[in-house]
Amino acid sequence: MKISIASNEVIHFIGIGGIGMSGLAQIMNNMGFTIQGSDLNQNKNTDRLIKTGIKVFIGHHQKNLNKTTMIVISSAVKKNNMELIAARHKKLPVFKRGEMLANIVALKKNIVITGSHGKTTTTSLVANILVEAGLDPTVINGGVINSLKNNAQLGKGEWAVIESDESDGSFLKLPITYSIVTNLDKEHLDFYGSFEKLKKSFFNFIEKTPSFGKSLICIDNNYLKSLLTKCKTRNFLTYGFDKHSNYQITNVRKNKNFSIFDLKLKFPFSRITTIRNIVVNLIGDHNITNATASIAIALNLGVKVSKIKKALKKFLGIQRRFTKVFSFEKKEFYDDYAHHPTEIEAVLNSARQVHKNRKIICVFQPHRYSRINALKNEFALSFKSSDAVVLCPVYSAGEKTMYNFNQDNFSRLISKKSKIQVINIKNQKELKNYFKKNLLEDEMIICMGAGSISNWIKEIGDDLK
Repeated sequence: MKISIASNEVIHFIGIGGIGMSGLAQIMNNMGFTIQGSDLNQNKNTDRLIKTGIKVFIGHHQKNLNKTTMIVISSAVKKNNMELIAARHKKLPVFKRGEMLANIVALKKNIVITGSHGKTTTTSLVANILVEAGLDPTVINGGVINSLKNNAQLGKGEWAVIESDESDGSFLKLPITYSIVTNLDKEHLDFYGSFEKLKKSFFNFIEKTPSFGKSLICIDNNYLKSLLTKCKTRNFLTYGFDKHSNYQITNVRKNKNFSIFDLKLKFPFSRITTIRNIVVNLIGDHNITNATASIAIALNLGVKVSKIKKALKKFLGIQRRFTKVFSFEKKEFYDDYAHHPTEIEAVLNSARQVHKNRKIICVFQPHRYSRINALKNEFALSFKSSDAVVLCPVYSAGEKTMYNFNQDNFSRLISKKSKIQVINIKNQKELKNYFKKNLLEDEMIICMGAGSISNWIKEIGDDLK
């Protein structure tokens, strides 16, 4: 029986269809709160919420707030949103997602995962290990974990595994027991204004670690390595390929579907020990480091090595992280969330390392004019491991400013810097025609972006099949 919490409150989520918002809404609904929400469009996340009994309005309108007593907003909600304006007019309390999340998990022991890239995969890996160990964690993730068939679950155990959002600074509000920082990169500068401010926020996050916890930091990332030299107390452990890591990755062996590696454990006043032949169903050095972070956390929690190995071997991945969508006449189509140069390069390098002689075509839909404008040269250099790029129009994500973007100029810059062929397309129909007329046999097509590209590929796949 659901226990009624704050029975007089009706909590309305503006932008409930976002992956982070939907996860928090599910958790609060399962805890007994009365939850509803609205979003501009129907998607898989809203469908999942409706199945759990949450009322979802498609489209924003002030009448949606008729019985509402409290508002939760995502960082994507603009100040001129009509529901937000109506809520302010009614003097309803308004919480950002990060603020509400912090309140909800305040009574849990929290493992908080942050970083510019790899958060969702790392959160999923940690969650899988804790589930395998019988700890029944609460999980709030930025992607659908295939084994859970969801991006959130309310567990009965004392631990919560949380992907935190650095994009709007809200990760600093979460209560921490243990934390993981996967990396630090030039991202979300539209919010921070400068890379120095972003680095300062990550430094503050690491410094928040309580004396009874630990922060696990990947020192393969030079920005993080530099930050650690400024920490007042050494309340952290390090991981990575770097020989100075406390958890050092060694003896890596790569397969088309999985990776095998050893992990050398090195701590002051202790002899070096090695965990051998760890198997994880992921490819790429970046995913090996993500797996290492999850192992380090589990070992700190006292989880047995046998349980950790079993969980990693059983790991089924996350949706939109190098996910095979369909095959057509020996051609394989993959979907990936990569939308930053570092992510694009990591995915393509990983694919190339295990598919050395296969033709790899990258379909890229840029996400936000501001990101392309800030990292134009970095993007242009990130496609070297592919054989061709099919460049789609920018998905603006609601940005009004166009930044004087020209797709032809951008494609020429990619061709020049990455030394590959670039094909411009204008829409989904042109992309489907390109696939029909230009693909041969045995090609790997990796579609990337954080916008509508995922739906495009699924729909094209339905047509081609």
